[in-house]
Amino acid sequence: MTKKRVAVVAVGGNSLIKDEKRKSIPDQYDAAVESMRHIVDMVEQGWEVVVTHGNGPQVGFIHRRSEISRHELHEVPLDYCGADTQGSIGYMFVQALHNEFRLRGIKKHAVAVVTQTIVDTHDPAFQHPTKPIGSFMDEATAHERAEREGWVVVEDAGRGWRRVVASPIPQEIVEADAIHKLINAGFMVVGVGGGGIPVVKLDNGDLKGVEAVIDKDFGSSLLATMIGANLFIISTAVEKVAINFNKPNQQWLDRMTVAEARQYIAEGHFAKGSMLPKIQAILRFLEHDGGEALITNPENIGRALRGETGTWIVP
Repeated sequence: MTKKRVAVVAVGGNSLIKDEKRKSIPDQYDAAVESMRHIVDMVEQGWEVVVTHGNGPQVGFIHRRSEISRHELHEVPLDYCGADTQGSIGYMFVQALHNEFRLRGIKKHAVAVVTQTIVDTHDPAFQHPTKPIGSFMDEATAHERAEREGWVVVEDAGRGWRRVVASPIPQEIVEADAIHKLINAGFMVVGVGGGGIPVVKLDNGDLKGVEAVIDKDFGSSLLATMIGANLFIISTAVEKVAINFNKPNQQWLDRMTVAEARQYIAEGHFAKGSMLPKIQAILRFLEHDGGEALITNPENIGRALRGETGTWIVP
């Protein structure tokens, strides 16, 4: 029996929002249809695929609705915001995949798995929260809510004050074994939305949600490792990775080794808020034997797998 080739494909939450005028649910679904069409190309090439996704904008929308209606309804805790987006984006992706499979005559089913990610209660990120969430506030409101609700608030680039939360490193994907079994049973899986819902393990073994945000690429990398994936793809806004980005001597990369990637990081080629965490997540995956990684945009996944474009990162 031929061994399954398993790929984890991480899709950015921002990829569902094409521009400021197309943020509605139908607009996001249309974008999901486009992304899933490219990923089904992989299925036709024989890959078993787990799709993971970001949820930054979508969590922001839920959080904002919660703030606006707080005079009338209870507010939604941050971990439940993440769970809500796993359900809604998972629904979009699964429906888009179902329709694309039917269109192409592929006998396959997709399922979405609400996924929890264990983080360490002693992670330094909890002492130094850095991830902005929610609406902008004036300084007085920010300090009032910080005092009343225990928030950490910061001034954000001259645009106002915002709450910041921890972004801890993921330690374990709770549902990894279930996802692995589903893949082996022939299902296509959507999971680890937003890096997973952050939870901590209590002394008695119980899990409890925490107010934090997990980097979706780190969560996806951990899942890829835990299920023994052969390939980890980060689908992003650019066709290839570049060094000296946006400079006269910019250079697009077709391929780089782990050693070269570490050198480029040390030289400061990758921005903290964009490409750096993607490269770091891939390096975490490649620390384990037997895998390769690829960065490209959704429309070029098929071409990249044929070696025609994209940036391959190899051991």
